[in-house]
Amino acid sequence: MKVIENPNKDSWVDILKRPTKTVNDIEGIVSEVFTDVQNNGDEAIRKYTQRFDKVLLDSNLVSDEEIEDAIETIPEALKNAIKMAKKNIKTFHAAQKTSRVSIETANGVQCWQEKRAIESIGLYIPGGTAPLFSTVLMLAAPAQIAGCNEIVLCSPPNKEGKLAAEILYAAKLCGITKIFKVGGIQAVAALTFGTKSIPQVYKIFGPGNQFVTVAKQLATKYGVAIDMPAGPSELLVVVDKSANPAYVASDLLSQAEHGTDSQVILVSTSKEMIAKVSKEVSSQVAVLPRKDIAEKAIDNSKLIYVEDDQTALELINNYGPEHFIICTENEEYYVNGIRNAGSVFIGDYTPESAGDYASGTNHTLPTNGFSKAYSGVNLDSFQKSMTFQKISKEGILNIGETIELMAEAEGLQAHKNAVTIRLKDLKK
Repeated sequence: MKVIENPNKDSWVDILKRPTKTVNDIEGIVSEVFTDVQNNGDEAIRKYTQRFDKVLLDSNLVSDEEIEDAIETIPEALKNAIKMAKKNIKTFHAAQKTSRVSIETANGVQCWQEKRAIESIGLYIPGGTAPLFSTVLMLAAPAQIAGCNEIVLCSPPNKEGKLAAEILYAAKLCGITKIFKVGGIQAVAALTFGTKSIPQVYKIFGPGNQFVTVAKQLATKYGVAIDMPAGPSELLVVVDKSANPAYVASDLLSQAEHGTDSQVILVSTSKEMIAKVSKEVSSQVAVLPRKDIAEKAIDNSKLIYVEDDQTALELINNYGPEHFIICTENEEYYVNGIRNAGSVFIGDYTPESAGDYASGTNHTLPTNGFSKAYSGVNLDSFQKSMTFQKISKEGILNIGETIELMAEAEGLQAHKNAVTIRLKDLKK
């Protein structure tokens, strides 16, 4: 990991640059796949699955028999772990429910807001080198609570043309019945346009690689909403001399093993701690099963020394990390001062892994600096806020003239007339 000491603010943009390709680098292939799927549907899906996933499928749909056979292979201990994680996720997201907001803004003018579930949603679950069955829970559990009518799940098949048993178990646990063996760009395109076998949806959820992220962004051009741009994983940890270097190194590596394009950053006010963490990273990475992936990600990562907490916090808010861990004596300073982060983890005993799996918070979070403007997935992500109003005779008399004057000032005579005609009747 590269050590950087007291970087000048003018250099922060370059220092904090993500190791990702630009949209321009990959939009061409994404657009090509989208056009093909739009025009040729399942035939195009079959072609790209063979090209990218190296398997030729007779059917994309996962059968009930496949699901049951897969579930039989999962140890009971893991099933129980998945159930506990789902329980915590449901508990946290159910607590986010809000009741109807209703108020009389003027005498006779009643306004209220209610939530309505998005009717049809698509879930993209990454497969690849690490089938993320935990993401099924993170997306499907709140979708169930919100009341989404149709939940469609897509995930890339392995070389045997199957999905991970754990993905299928988590999907069944959450009541998902429409599961398709489709990955990458073609999965997002299928959910965007719909094919003979795969339903079109109103909103697409889920993380993925850079190609999936760009595909989701392209989907918005065709009227399909997305949760957020969520690409390669990233983590920033801030520490002082009080931190446990072994814990910190383990957290950095937990994200580095996601993929070669992941990025982890350590910010510290202690040069001694930076040296200790660097040594621990070298020691711990050597025994990881995904060592090669983690080491490549570490090459993209940085250890940054700054002299004080104020500079550290300013740099962190400038970066806007997906995951942010605080291991400092003055943790309240960072808790109160952080403005841009997807999810925050506080203290020595709050590893980022907890949020990834079982604490209850959602792990589908904005990356690449999008935490400056986007929230992570939550219950509201699966709902729409609708406003209602009912105005009585007294109400239109109270606000009618206001509407007339404003409409006339904007030059919208028909808007004014819609009120005037009613006021004339009431004043007869």
